[in-house]
Amino acid sequence: MVDDGEQAVALTDLSLEAFTARLAAKHSVPGGGGAAAVVGSLGAALGAMAAHFTSGKKSYAQVQGDIERIAGSATALSQQLLQLVNEDARNFEPLAHVYSMPKDQPGREELLENATLKACEAPLEMMRLCSRSIALLEEASDKVSPLLLSDVACGAVLCGAALQAASVNVFVNTAQLKNDEVARPLEEEADALLLANIPRADTVAEKAVTRIRGKE
Repeated sequence: MVDDGEQAVALTDLSLEAFTARLAAKHSVPGGGGAAAVVGSLGAALGAMAAHFTSGKKSYAQVQGDIERIAGSATALSQQLLQLVNEDARNFEPLAHVYSMPKDQPGREELLENATLKACEAPLEMMRLCSRSIALLEEASDKVSPLLLSDVACGAVLCGAALQAASVNVFVNTAQLKNDEVARPLEEEADALLLANIPRADTVAEKAVTRIRGKE
């Protein structure tokens, strides 16, 4: 929640202009995590749009069921990613509070460790959702109308970028964790998601551009 001057509102309830202005201003939230979630949400939404425009066309009747599933799943992923904007902001609040404490305050180190671990949750979930979105966009690239390939390609580029941006927010927090046994599995999952899905997103976009430019 943020104060818009009159009342507390969720970040996702701000206008696009207001959200961007707040992002540019001297505020802790939204930051890189919130921006990553928005970008991922837009990428998934483009996949949903491509499926919706293809749905019901006679020439795609044989994949109508798949198209409807892609549209529904991509829409849900877009909404879930958007809500992570608010979750990421909420999870930063206790971390900011601990940072404001005197460094010699008893119990500060434990509170800092717990708050830092909590701050890892939203960006890691963003990575999971972006990865699922990339898989849907990959499927959509073979099933939607060629007229929508540019949107699918844009969606893949955005989801790939969001995946990478979210990973930075995972790593900046795991680097601060004192317990390596806690940090390591989080970093390993993030690394695995990057390794599996960044090339996948790149391939979706590259193939789409090749088809668009008539070089296939």
